[in-house]
Amino acid sequence: MRVLCITTHSDRPEAETFIALHQQGVEITVMCTRTAPYFEHLQNQGVEVIPLDLKSRIDLAAVAAIRKLLKQRHYEILHMFNNRAVSNGLLAAVAIDVKCIAYRGIVGNVSYFDPASWMTYLNPKVNRIVCVADAIREYFHRMSLLGLPFPVRKAITLYKGHDLSWYRETPLTLDEFGIGPDDFTVGCIANNRPRKGINYLIEAMEYLEQEDIHLLLIGHVQSTELLNQIDVSRANARIHLSGFRPDAPRIIASCQTAVLPAIKREGLPKAIIEAMVYRVPPIVTDSGGSPELIVNGESGLVVPVMDSKAIAAAIMVLASALGPG
Repeated sequence: MRVLCITTHSDRPEAETFIALHQQGVEITVMCTRTAPYFEHLQNQGVEVIPLDLKSRIDLAAVAAIRKLLKQRHYEILHMFNNRAVSNGLLAAVAIDVKCIAYRGIVGNVSYFDPASWMTYLNPKVNRIVCVADAIREYFHRMSLLGLPFPVRKAITLYKGHDLSWYRETPLTLDEFGIGPDDFTVGCIANNRPRKGINYLIEAMEYLEQEDIHLLLIGHVQSTELLNQIDVSRANARIHLSGFRPDAPRIIASCQTAVLPAIKREGLPKAIIEAMVYRVPPIVTDSGGSPELIVNGESGLVVPVMDSKAIAAAIMVLASALGPG
């Protein structure tokens, strides 16, 4: 089997999938930017990697490069892993006999009434859509046009795999953030996007008056709106920002709970998977694929979206059950 994969910045599960396919005898080629974090790792494992920068949804130079390779190598499958990869890959595959697979990692933003969707996931050239969570697959299955339902067989669920051996590093202490070993720390790994609902988590701290409960926000969350919300919060002394950290899993491993307060469009959050590997119980909202990771009340807690009081109550449940750090 010959497979051409178009991507940009693969995460580790994606990169390890390419390597495993190569080791099993699949003739796989990966086209991605040279700055991708696993570019050299893929090469070192024997995977053919060809540099490709996708500058826009329609990048004629990239389309030409992909099309040239498709014609020369006669690939059987074209696997595309993000919006730019899908739109450019499909243009490159016009009138070429190749099966097209598109990966989808978030819920929503696909519509029969959006022209851009016809360039990507609704394009008739797409044979399968690999969804990273059931919530994404079900979103496609709920779609219809003039009473005609979305083809059920086209969208399937394949969860990304994580190997426990990837997460063996020693957890970091939290003293650099002013958090003591006896404090109960609520960790949240997320960048500042409105759909992540970080404002509801900050608001939840207003309902938690215990001085030993701290919130640690890990990622790019330094927006003016969130900083102002923290400044006026009664709990501002117990809210800490780490900024972006490449060692985020080691930080969340020292927290007592990991919270993702997303309000919509969530896929299968890697941050929650990483926390659970380190045996940190999660609290997630009923958004997208997040609840699919958890047995509610056993391996974590699920709360309604946009409900800061429910988040605070869930934190208190864990704080009472687990105690401080």
